[in-house]
Amino acid sequence: MKSLFSFAALWAVWLLLPSARGAESGTANSPQAEEIRKTAVAFMNAFHKGDAKALAEFWTEDGDYTDLAGRELKGRAAIQEDFEHLFAENQGLKLRIEVGSLRFPTPETAIEDGVTSVMASTASPPNRARYTNLFVKKGGKWLLSSVREAPYWPPTHQDQLRPLEWIIGEWRDKATNGHAAHVVFEWSPDRNFILSLRAVEAEGAFLDTGTQRIGWDPVAKQIRSWSFEPDGGFGESVWSPDGSQKWLVKSRSVLQSGHLASATTVVTRVDANTITFQVKDQIADGKPLPDTALITMIRIN
Repeated sequence: MKSLFSFAALWAVWLLLPSARGAESGTANSPQAEEIRKTAVAFMNAFHKGDAKALAEFWTEDGDYTDLAGRELKGRAAIQEDFEHLFAENQGLKLRIEVGSLRFPTPETAIEDGVTSVMASTASPPNRARYTNLFVKKGGKWLLSSVREAPYWPPTHQDQLRPLEWIIGEWRDKATNGHAAHVVFEWSPDRNFILSLRAVEAEGAFLDTGTQRIGWDPVAKQIRSWSFEPDGGFGESVWSPDGSQKWLVKSRSVLQSGHLASATTVVTRVDANTITFQVKDQIADGKPLPDTALITMIRIN
C-alpha cells in the first residue's frame, strides 16, 4: 500500500474527531481551525472520487511529502502521480486520524501533529504512522507546504515504571530450611507492565504461589499492582517510595474464604543484588496479625 495514503487519512476523518485533541491547545474552535476543517471536507470529497489531480492541488505548487521510507515527493505533479498509482492499486480502504495538536505559529501558518491509521478492506492490521503537516495560507486558502511521516510506536508507561526497573530479574530467598521462595520480575511485551511470578522451591520442586502485574495509574498518577493467588484470592496495591531505596506497598485483598485483608509490605533495595521484604500492619477479617520476619532475597541471574 502506498504510504501516501496514510496521509490521506489525516483529512478524511478530520470531521469525525474535530476537537478531541485540538481543544487541548485552545485551537479547536478557532476560525483558522474551522477553515482547515472545511478544506478537509473538500479533500475528502476529492479522495472519494479518486481525483488525483484535485488532491494534488491541496499542496502548494512546490509542496513536498516524505513517507515512512524516506521517499520524498516534490511538487504537485509528483504527488498527483503517486495518488494515481494509489487509486489504481487499492480499493475499499478506510481512514482514521488521531489529531495530537494543531497550532498556529503565525496567522498564515499552521502545524498539525497526530497519528494516521489506514485500514484495507481485508482483515489485515491497520497501517499506522505519525505525521507532521505544515500548512500555509495563500490566496485565502490553507495549502500543504510540507508533510512528514514517521514510524508509529504505541505509547507505553515504561518511563513511569523506571523507578522500579532495578527489580527486574530473578530473586531467591537466602533461607536454608528446605523451602526457598523465588520471585521473577520481567517487563511485559508491550512494556506497559512489570510482571511478577512467585513460587516456593521445596525438595527440588516449584509450587506456584501467585502472580502480580505492576502498572501505572494515569488518573491517580501512581504505581499500582494487581495480585492473583492460585486459590482464587486477589488483591490490589499502591506503591509509594519511602526514600531512595525503600518502597511501601499498601495492599487490600479478597481472600479465597471471602474475608478481607490489608497489609503494608516494605520492599528495600539493599544493593544491586540484594532486596528485603517484610509484611507489616496486617489485618485479616478485622483482626490484626503480627508482622512477618524480614525476608532477604538475592539476585540469581
